[in-house]
Amino acid sequence: MDIKKKSIDQLNELCVDIRKKILETVSKNGGHLSSTLGVVEIIVAMHYVFDSENDPFIFDVSHQAYAHKLLTDRWDEFDTLRQFGGISGYTKPSESPYDYFIAGHSSTSISLAVGAAKAIKLKNEERLPIALIGDGSMSAGMVYEAMNELGDIKLPAIIILNDNEMSIAKPIGAISNYLSQMMAGRFYQKLKAKTTQVLEHLPESATYIAKRFDESLKLITPGLLFEELGLEYIGPTNGHDLEALIESFTIAKNMKKPVIIHAQTTKGKGYEIAEGYFEHWHGVGKFDIDTGEAIAKNGAKNATTMFGESLLALALEKENIVGVTAAMPSGTGIKIPMETLPERFWDVAIAEQHAVTSMCAMAKEGFKPFVAIYSTFLQRAYDQIIHDACIMALPVVFAVDRAGIVGEDGETHQGTFDISFLRAIPNMTLFAPRDEKSMTEAIKFAYNMKTPCSFRYPRGAFMPCEYESKPLKIGKSQLLKDGDSDILLIGYGNGVGRACVTAKILDFDVAILDLIFVKPLDVEKLKELSQRYKKWFVFSDSSQMGGVASAIKELGIEGITITTFEYEDKFTVHGNTKLVEESMGLLPEQLAKKITI
Repeated sequence: MDIKKKSIDQLNELCVDIRKKILETVSKNGGHLSSTLGVVEIIVAMHYVFDSENDPFIFDVSHQAYAHKLLTDRWDEFDTLRQFGGISGYTKPSESPYDYFIAGHSSTSISLAVGAAKAIKLKNEERLPIALIGDGSMSAGMVYEAMNELGDIKLPAIIILNDNEMSIAKPIGAISNYLSQMMAGRFYQKLKAKTTQVLEHLPESATYIAKRFDESLKLITPGLLFEELGLEYIGPTNGHDLEALIESFTIAKNMKKPVIIHAQTTKGKGYEIAEGYFEHWHGVGKFDIDTGEAIAKNGAKNATTMFGESLLALALEKENIVGVTAAMPSGTGIKIPMETLPERFWDVAIAEQHAVTSMCAMAKEGFKPFVAIYSTFLQRAYDQIIHDACIMALPVVFAVDRAGIVGEDGETHQGTFDISFLRAIPNMTLFAPRDEKSMTEAIKFAYNMKTPCSFRYPRGAFMPCEYESKPLKIGKSQLLKDGDSDILLIGYGNGVGRACVTAKILDFDVAILDLIFVKPLDVEKLKELSQRYKKWFVFSDSSQMGGVASAIKELGIEGITITTFEYEDKFTVHGNTKLVEESMGLLPEQLAKKITI
């Protein structure tokens, strides 16, 4: 969509239409709402000022890029957002040439902009990388590593900081706002550039007062940090004022330097029910537009709630229990104990590495830390798990939420790899609950562990399994039922329920084993079962490579065949979880057809 010839009035009308389209689609499909509504004017101004066909448009996390998709030839197919076979909820180069990079995790955009700026210089091209990043993503250390280099190499790049919680400017107040608006103007930027030129040619004594004034001015403006890192600062700018945004972007474009533009926006802009800071409007399921009420889902208790409630119950008994999450208090269940015990449970923002290492120190001091992080986000702290937790064998507990297929968020969020990457680490114990009772037992067991351990649980409810869970003993499995055939179904975590449902479809009797521990394995029980059951089928919501079946095969048990229903060696697409599983042949009725006597 070419918008460069439109008037400001026409652009404002376009913003209204974009918001309407986003709201209608997300209410039907679910998705990210408040943040993407808040940046509509920013994205429209980006497309107006910059060259979207050639300039790298880099969206941090990219959950806020819906307006970008609508402006780049995806208006008609936008109704398929996040649907199986439809367009992604994040930027995806395989979907559109206008999407520069795939994204789903935070705080990568400025590093990408630095890399793009270096490449553009080496290729001697007239292109300009533009990164849009939210203030929440600024809590991750990678951002500052990138800005530190960008401020040093001084290559042209533009960083648009979407400040939708006033987290930078609010402490500064009205004086700062006035000064910063002044700093965004053409006159100030020209004066600043000219003054710098003059000062460079004057003796130190003549510039002393001028330099002190410049330093004092920085101290009362929100741009101090960025200026000290070597970046030019413009803002704060009203992120919903198209004229102001276009002027700021145009100034930045012509500066030929690294520039950060600070734009203040309102989350949920244009949808009054969601305007402001409401965590539940960040990512939503289907809802009624008129009332804002969520459309009811299956009422089964989800595993996340089970974890939060069980952890709180134990924490009320054990005063040395502490916990942390990285910007996902509701998503991981940590919000439940946080509300009752705020002095012992923390949200450290988007800082998984810091979360892990800080809890390692607490473990050394005699506390029992529970680190609750999504499987896909735990990848970001892999070095810390090895270096800070496992080498010293500190008793840190890793509660891994969103293990397995998570549905509409797709490749960047599927909880596929945690078993594989954690199983490789010495001193780490891995286990998994299968229902509410075993979740409680898992938390109790983890509390008593004297070394690092991890347990995983799915998004949503566990698959049903009618057999009663028993207290955990390290490295011990539970045989749920014997069978008359030579077939053994081995389940791990949510895979136990999948095995149980599959067993009911079969027209012959099979044995079912809840493995419980994948590290250490119950070698004695597995060898015993190999004498009776010769065909083993493994059920686990995880990657085949380095996964559960791989661990069992490493034992070298003779006389058996092992078939795994874990995920193949490829990234898992987005879409409704059941449809994704169906495409992978993982529904119980499909699995039953693959099990023969």
